[in-house]
Amino acid sequence: MTLDLGFIEKCESWQVESRFFPSKVGGKPAWLNLRDIPGEKDFHCEYCKEPCIFLCQIYAPYEDNENAFHRTIFIFICKKMECCKLNKNGNLKVFRSQLPRINEFYSPEPPIEQSNWRTDISVNKWVKTCYTCGILAPNHCSKCKIVNYCCRAHQIYDWKHGHKEICDGNQKIVRMNKLLFPEYEIVIEREDKEDTNNSNDLIKEEEEIKKYETMVQKNEAGIFQNEDVQNELLNMANQQEDETFSKFHTTIKKYPDQILRYDRGGNILYISGSNKISEVPKCSECNGERQFEFQIMPQLLNFLDFENTLKCIDWGILAVFTCIKSCMPKNGYSLEYIWKQDIIESNLNEKYSRE
Repeated sequence: MTLDLGFIEKCESWQVESRFFPSKVGGKPAWLNLRDIPGEKDFHCEYCKEPCIFLCQIYAPYEDNENAFHRTIFIFICKKMECCKLNKNGNLKVFRSQLPRINEFYSPEPPIEQSNWRTDISVNKWVKTCYTCGILAPNHCSKCKIVNYCCRAHQIYDWKHGHKEICDGNQKIVRMNKLLFPEYEIVIEREDKEDTNNSNDLIKEEEEIKKYETMVQKNEAGIFQNEDVQNELLNMANQQEDETFSKFHTTIKKYPDQILRYDRGGNILYISGSNKISEVPKCSECNGERQFEFQIMPQLLNFLDFENTLKCIDWGILAVFTCIKSCMPKNGYSLEYIWKQDIIESNLNEKYSRE
């Protein structure tokens, strides 16, 4: 069985604008529905009540649903350290937006990837967005009456990081918005099927581990004359202390830089045997069932500004569940379900591909 993997790639900012239906990380969201975008209260972190910041979005159309010819999933996260709680999802938000092929925002023809193509396609043509974070912004600076903000917290942030000087007439000030994550494109590639030899190697490895564990119990492990083999089996046996983590490590080691695993209707690749999802809430729009669609991997943390971000946020995996029917959102964007699973304490020092 195959699935799609996502990888980070550097890009020009114009390449990840709404007109190109991007999958991307960081910067401001490239909204799909350009008019009915969510407002500040929709993004409230459950703990601090301030808006979550855009993390990433995945373009994921439904080929068999004419109302989801274009379809994008958006993920937001609160960056405050105190709001990042172990195995809790209150600092995360996920939204789904979709459009038919014939819609009021985009041409029915595929986009042409050129910087000057259809530059008129912009969310700012329809609504005012927050200069700081990019969500709906009903308020503006009372002094210049030009720049818009979603909330007072983001206005204060921008005031302290350059807008004050601009309002005072210094137009040469460069404003540094470190509230946002660095911007990248997500490139999707199909994972190769696991060949028979790899499957057989994995089976043999598991058999050798069990054999060695039995010999240890019988005090017969000393019959191994090759110390390297013995040490290798010891290491493999130690990994079995958390079989789920070992499976996670084995699965991703062929493509260690993957930041996304897209497997709609498939299974989560858990990173820990603890805190697995037991119940997924039903769709908030149609009350139908949700299914697993994709997961964000811990490798993404490597690209989110190590110096500041990793002091605040962390996760093992982020698993996203969406309406199985992908019903049409009533107000442009539907709130979907996201779950955070963290790495159990005993595995924090394990070596895996985030290193």
